[in-house]
Amino acid sequence: MSRPLLLLLIRGSAVLVALLSLTVTLWTGLEERGAALAFGALVLVGELTRWTGSESREAAPLGAAGALSYALLGADAGRPSHHGACQVVAVVLAACLLGGVPHIARGRGPTLDHLARRILTVAFAAVCFQPLYGEGVFEDWVGPAYALLLLALLVLTALCGAVLAAAQAHGRTRWPFGPLLREELRGLRGIGSAVCATGAVMALAVAVAGLWALPVFSLPLLLTQLSLGRYAAVRRTYRQTIASLARATEVAGYTPAGHARRVAALSRAVGRDLGLAEPELTVLEHAALMHDIGQLSLVDPVPAGATAGLPAEEQRRIALLGGAVVRQTGVDARVAVVVERQADPCREQPLSARIVRAVNAYEEKVRDAGPGGPLKALEALRLAGAGAYAPEVVESLGRVLSRDSLSLPAWGLSLGSARQDPNERSLG
Repeated sequence: MSRPLLLLLIRGSAVLVALLSLTVTLWTGLEERGAALAFGALVLVGELTRWTGSESREAAPLGAAGALSYALLGADAGRPSHHGACQVVAVVLAACLLGGVPHIARGRGPTLDHLARRILTVAFAAVCFQPLYGEGVFEDWVGPAYALLLLALLVLTALCGAVLAAAQAHGRTRWPFGPLLREELRGLRGIGSAVCATGAVMALAVAVAGLWALPVFSLPLLLTQLSLGRYAAVRRTYRQTIASLARATEVAGYTPAGHARRVAALSRAVGRDLGLAEPELTVLEHAALMHDIGQLSLVDPVPAGATAGLPAEEQRRIALLGGAVVRQTGVDARVAVVVERQADPCREQPLSARIVRAVNAYEEKVRDAGPGGPLKALEALRLAGAGAYAPEVVESLGRVLSRDSLSLPAWGLSLGSARQDPNERSLG
């Protein structure tokens, strides 16, 4: 199946589910309007307080937990509920649309893919639970067995959401599906586990204590969501500071304009292709942005900042000086290690340093190669041998350059304007 068709299939399925749920709900009317209003308000608050950073895959954890707990709600203060899966989807859809209005007005989402994924995951959970609960299948499930049932359904729903998110990213960016899915699954260990746990606890609490349990059990996750939003803002400022430091070599005339940004963008793409996790990609990106900062110690700038052609000892001296500068700025020590070791013998380098070394050399060579520069630069890296550049990195670089139907000259001449993964962080 082609990637545009994959995205169309996911969005089309979400639209069909939404239309069917709205039609059935309007036709039959709302059951237990108090519960529908309470859970709808909870999802609405979660969407209104969602953050717009990319530090987490779930930007509105409170909204997600509220939607999932409503999908798995079997009773209200001991009284069996009678709302069905269609009503769950309709209520969650209405709350998400209302909660998204302020963000859309400010031009900050939510995106169609976010809404489609929310509809399909909630529909999955509700369809797995509500019909069986309505038929009395779970009447004998009490105590820990019932709690474990809810947790199991939430885990399955989280896995479904991870598959959908990876498929959407695959359709948008054409990155291989496997690494994207692994990255989504890694993300479940963080806020995803909190969402599942809170969703199960709220469904169980409402079943025993009624709707008054919702504000009590949702408050911790709301505070967490607000705190993570502030943390995301701090992280954005942190990245902007690193990008500004990286531009110091350009302002001083040591490197060409945009060189650090191009190396960082392409290094991140290569790292993602090689399966690095998100924290490793962040370190790689920051190191690539600051890889030339050691040149500020030079009395006479290297022509065009092309350090790849310098003697090995001079390269190592500049790299060590750059690492010392990075350590003094207070940036993550792992970034300084990558900067320091980018000029070490290839086999002794960590993977991130190998990536920065190869991508920096490619970017320098492509500037001087003239017509057909990207192809010539890539071939030069291959001919240099394993002692100079890691073969697996060079091959990954070749895959990245030819992916997304982008020609090699498009990446080589204008990487900063090339299409990038929408999930990737801004480089400032």
